[in-house]
Amino acid sequence: MATDLDGTALRTDGTVSPRTVMAFGKVEESGAALVFVTGRPPRWVGGVAAAVRHRGVAICANGALIYDLHTEQIVESHLITVDVLEEVVAQLRANVSDLVFSVEYESGFAHESDFLLGGLDRDAGTVRVDSVTARPCAKLLALHPGMSADDLHVTVHELVGHLVTATHSSRRGLIEMSAQGVTKATALAEFAGRLEIKPSQVIAFGDMPNDLPMLSWAGTSYAVANAHPDVLAAVDHVTASNDDDGVAQVIERIYR
Repeated sequence: MATDLDGTALRTDGTVSPRTVMAFGKVEESGAALVFVTGRPPRWVGGVAAAVRHRGVAICANGALIYDLHTEQIVESHLITVDVLEEVVAQLRANVSDLVFSVEYESGFAHESDFLLGGLDRDAGTVRVDSVTARPCAKLLALHPGMSADDLHVTVHELVGHLVTATHSSRRGLIEMSAQGVTKATALAEFAGRLEIKPSQVIAFGDMPNDLPMLSWAGTSYAVANAHPDVLAAVDHVTASNDDDGVAQVIERIYR
């Protein structure tokens, strides 16, 4: 059982409902594997880990980091190297005006001075840096003040898609880049393979374009009702919205 967090299993206010916590408990009690597959970095998963009583594993940063919720430790990482970072940033700066960047490390986050912080980073005391290419990172983020995420994603993919894997999960012009070939699907497939779980035995839930590789790979895919149009068009099933505990509703039916 694999699920995205923000916009999918979490409510709009970022909380995990009691109903969803109970549903997640049913998954592990049944002997199935519970995996959170998220764009969030590990530093944003602590509250979720506590709410679900440290059940399961989190695939973080769109597949770049594997985080054990039981021990709250990173157990695997796939990073963008410095040479690739330098080339990607140079190509994007040369071709797209007004872009600003931030980087997500295995532990910690840094951003250029003009990067507009949002979400949990707004008050997190994150570090401003002169260069986002100083060391390997799990995720490179590019923010544009005027472009939509869909349009910016097309542009970024055309320019640097041969160097990194770009996706998006935000309602603003924010693109998330991982090491080439690293997606939620690749990380989930590797994790499932170690447990000898076939794609046909996986049920996955999501809401945004960064979930599409995972939803395409899983044997059964669900979108929540509030999902991006591309996700709604790609899945096998649609459940209720995140605020109506759509993921929990499906789990309850499966483990009734």
